[in-house]
This record gives sequence, C-alpha cells and structure tokens, in this order.
Amino acid sequence: MLRLPAGNPSPWTGPGGNNTYLLEGAVPTLIDAGVGEPAHLAALEAALDRRPLAQILVTHSHPDHVDGVPALLRRWPQVIIRNALGDSCRDGEVIAAGDGHLVAVHTPGHAPDHFCFFDPETREVYCGDLARLGGTIVIPASKGGDLRQYLDALRRIRALAPSGLLPGHGPTIDDVDGVIGEYLQHRADREQQILEILRGGPHSVEQIVGAIYTGLDPSVLRAAADSVLAHLIKLREDGLARESAAGWAAV
Repeated sequence: MLRLPAGNPSPWTGPGGNNTYLLEGAVPTLIDAGVGEPAHLAALEAALDRRPLAQILVTHSHPDHVDGVPALLRRWPQVIIRNALGDSCRDGEVIAAGDGHLVAVHTPGHAPDHFCFFDPETREVYCGDLARLGGTIVIPASKGGDLRQYLDALRRIRALAPSGLLPGHGPTIDDVDGVIGEYLQHRADREQQILEILRGGPHSVEQIVGAIYTGLDPSVLRAAADSVLAHLIKLREDGLARESAAGWAAV
C-alpha cells in the first residue's frame, strides 16, 4: 500500500491535504480520488509505472474525497468508480483490490454514503473521515450528517478489532480502541456541555457555538455550527431538548 497526498492543504483538510491510498497488485486500486491536483495525478502515474489504474473506491461524496474523479477518468477512461457517480457499494460487499480483498462497511454519520474498507488479512481499515488524529470529525447536520449514526459507526468499526485505521486526513491511527474511546467520550462530554447551556434558557445555534468554541479559524465556524446542530437534533430525539421561535432549550 502506498499513501499518496492529494495536494490540497488547508485548515479544513490539514497541512498535507487528503490522503489517498494505492493498493498495487492484480487490481490496482485507489482509495479516495483527491481533487484532481496535477502533482497527485503525476505521483499516481509514476507509482503505477505504466500499468492502468483499475478501480477507485470512494469513502464518501464530500468534495475533497471525490472531486478528483473527472481528472482520473480522463487519464484512465476504463477505471471502475465505486461509491460515486451513482454506483454505491453494498454493506458487507467483498471487493477485489490490489492482490487481496476489502470488505465494504457502511458507516454513515459524517455523510449518509460514508463507507470504510476493511482488509481482513492485515485487519487495517481505510476509514475515510470516520476518525483522524489531532482533531474531531464534523457531523454536518445540514448536509445529511447524523450524530447517532456516527456513534454507532464508531462502535461498529471498533468491534472489528482493527490493527490500525488509515484515515482520509493525517497519520495512521495505531491505538484504535483508545482513539475511538476518546471520540465517544468527547461526544458524550459535548452533549452534556450543550445540555447545561440549554438549561440556562433558549439559545440559538450561533450562541451555543460562541459559548463552546474560542479561537476557531473562521473557515471552520460553519462546520462547528453544523456539529452543534447534530447534537441538538440527537438531544431532541432523546426528549432532552426542544426548538422554538426563541431558540433551543432543555426540556
């Protein structure tokens, strides 16, 4: 397996930009498509050493993971695209990739179409935006994100007992159980923090964001608001919060 940076660094994607992964072998397979940066395409072409790219497995349809598909199709018109362009993976589907196979695991929450790809031989999981070191994952409620599904997805991947997580951003995660445990605890703590704010009276999403977050890069404020909304929706489903014209409040 070869990690190929997508060449799109930003506060959102991290200093190295997205990770894409090339599985060489009988079925050369790229996991995630990047954004079509020429340097990424050149590195991929060099790694393939004149062999054709056979397949692209997209973890989910957010732009930084899928926007490179058109450029890759122009370079390799016969490449098979999975989990994009209307060709969805199936939960539990076994897909030939490289010299082995990957199991598609549906893990919605960050996005409705989010999949992880589990290698049963190495027990590694290509986890897209399920987790990353040094930060949390946005749950974009306004774009189909669902916090309850995300928490279930974390538990499902942890139950596979992976040897490591290969994320869409940042370095490999070796302490899978520890990191997922931290993620679950962080979300539980955030839920209680929001609930405590709501007990003080009605608040807008923006007011809650201002009370919780300080020093955020302006480019990620909208994402923070979306994650707060995801928590509020879950609290409403749990009968702990309600929304009115005055804002969100505890029940």
